[in-house]
Amino acid sequence: MELDRIEILLEKYFEGETSIAEEKELKNYFASSNVAQHLEQYKSVFGFFSQAKQEQFTAKVPLKAKKRNYVAWLSVAASVVVMFGVGFYVYNTSFASSNEDLGTFDNPEMAFKETQKALDLISTNVNTGIESMSYINEFEQSKNKVFK
Repeated sequence: MELDRIEILLEKYFEGETSIAEEKELKNYFASSNVAQHLEQYKSVFGFFSQAKQEQFTAKVPLKAKKRNYVAWLSVAASVVVMFGVGFYVYNTSFASSNEDLGTFDNPEMAFKETQKALDLISTNVNTGIESMSYINEFEQSKNKVFK
């Protein structure tokens, strides 16, 4: 009767359906000296669990690790480099603009001709853009015909 119960408990154990009390019963059975011949192979499994339960970890674990603030120093260095870059850019652009001739003319006729050239260039670019927009108008008319 007891042997049948142990075999049923073993099946349940390997299916993962045993309770803690049933597992203790199995461990006690396999810890005893009167284990059935055909169940001897499981004795080492349950013996291992009781032996592993008694093992203790004896190595020292360092509680405080050295902190390295590489990330903090790296962010400080990066911000300093960015500040130098911005300062260099501002310094160069301020002197470049003060040294350049900004297109001032003493002769009014020359100023008028240069203004006409600039306005002609702008007009050419605007006209090119308007020509491109004619395709959009054709598309809009076609869309209105289809979706009415």
